[in-house]
Amino acid sequence: MWLILGIIAVVATFINLYMYKKGKDYKLAMALGLSFTALTLCAEHSLAASWVKSEDWSALLDVVPTMEKALWFLTIFSIVLNLAPVFLELKNKK
Repeated sequence: MWLILGIIAVVATFINLYMYKKGKDYKLAMALGLSFTALTLCAEHSLAASWVKSEDWSALLDVVPTMEKALWFLTIFSIVLNLAPVFLELKNKK
């Protein structure tokens, strides 16, 4: 599930940037990109919680340390990309 939500987040982010470049209203796509990023994080957390519940410690030890770094990086990157049009718009108004 987290993979599907992550792909939707990436697509929404690129739609956001495309719509900004074309001069159209991009705010809905921005909200969708950020929302699906949050849903991806929730889905990944649920996956880890299910491993804890089933006491699958090897899965936690193998996946969580690597995914933690990747999720932090990708979340920050998603926030920056989705908010870039807002900051560019503010910069152009000055």
